[in-house]
Amino acid sequence: MTPVELSRTVLHAVRCAVDEGQLSVVVPERVVVGEPGAGGCGEYATNVALQLARAAGKPPLAVAEILRPRLIAADGIEDVVVTGPGFLNFRLDRRADPLQDLVREIRGQGQRYGHGDALAGQVLALRVPYEVRAEVVADALVRIVATQGGRATVEHGEPADLRPVPAPEDPAPLGPDAARWALLHPAPHDRPRVTADHLVQREGNPLFRVRYAHARVRSLGRGAARLGFTAEPGPLNTAGADTAVTPALQAPASQAPALQAPALHTPLSDYPRILTAAATHRAPDRLARHLVTVADALLPFLTCVLPIGEEKPSAAHRARLALAEAAGTVLAGGLSLLGIDAPEHL
Repeated sequence: MTPVELSRTVLHAVRCAVDEGQLSVVVPERVVVGEPGAGGCGEYATNVALQLARAAGKPPLAVAEILRPRLIAADGIEDVVVTGPGFLNFRLDRRADPLQDLVREIRGQGQRYGHGDALAGQVLALRVPYEVRAEVVADALVRIVATQGGRATVEHGEPADLRPVPAPEDPAPLGPDAARWALLHPAPHDRPRVTADHLVQREGNPLFRVRYAHARVRSLGRGAARLGFTAEPGPLNTAGADTAVTPALQAPASQAPALQAPALHTPLSDYPRILTAAATHRAPDRLARHLVTVADALLPFLTCVLPIGEEKPSAAHRARLALAEAAGTVLAGGLSLLGIDAPEHL
């Protein structure tokens, strides 16, 4: 069960409690699920009971206890523990694999993964000055806001309500992709660097790492096809153990340091939240920086996707390719929203 699926499960439990008359509240549009805080337990937690308590006219603990039995009965949840003033902590069914579920979700939705309805029906009016960085930021926001069900309009003039620190010089000589990255990657209040560093194909260049990670995934897909296998979600280790709880996946000794695939789970599952934040806070830089996080988690894993030496393609290799392709989908979708090409070759 992914965080998005767990959020939907919590919302369903709230709706059921309202329909059955145990809670008298307006069902929220979304519920935030994250890692447990201090004193928490399990894989995930939510403070929804604290959020609903005032409207329900009940203590948070009472709200949590109303929701708990409905959540325990949901598929994919092994136990729910109430801690502190009313936090709901989830331990997932270990027979399920959150990473496999996440890969299937991304494969099913493609580049629409992470799209939602947080801004459904809302129109975001952007008024920007005639300045290249403001233009580029507004252009990216139009696409990002649309992923959350909203619509952004752009006008020019003063007073402007979207005014990032201007570019110190014309970024056009960098080319379209590097120029956009140079203007979008820094936070709006930071002065962008319009330098040739953005063109250097080395790991010190964040844009290169993101685009290289995507190109490597595409190359691995072509390599797998030549070896006669395709991607299929499943256990990533040869023994078939649960990768969600296995700290180091089984692999030949030469591969073991790189096969830390669970490190990909958090940045991939966080992608929908990042898109929502980028849209609601008018901050495409959040998306750009998150793509770097995904790429940095992905690159060490890619060395273990294809068989090495005398290895034969196995179910584990198919599962590793599926995870790599899911991460590549996120990179391609995010780059597209920023208006930057995701190369097949690099």
